[in-house]
Amino acid sequence: MTDPHTTGRRTADELVALLSADDHEAADALLAGVPTIRELVYVGAGLTGIARTESRRLPPAQRAQATTRHLHLGILRDRNRSDLDGLRVWLRRSAEEVVLIRSQLALAERFAG
Repeated sequence: MTDPHTTGRRTADELVALLSADDHEAADALLAGVPTIRELVYVGAGLTGIARTESRRLPPAQRAQATTRHLHLGILRDRNRSDLDGLRVWLRRSAEEVVLIRSQLALAERFAG
């Protein structure tokens, strides 16, 4: 039996990788292949963990902006609590947030180093 936390995190990582490579069709197909609300929530937990961990390394102003975006993503999640398609939108935006954070980190590191 597979652990839903591990599966959700693996799917989250794959989703971020697809969006980082600008493969939006594959990202949409990946999300469409997640069949239940429960499984979508585990993917969301993986994305949230990634985003929060990585945003802690941002400079203070960017970290504050990321925190605000995370709050808005939480509102989107709550509005779509029982809607599969709405949760997929939340996951897509959450993965896009991780891609944004990583690009901000790369830029900050380039200027710092």
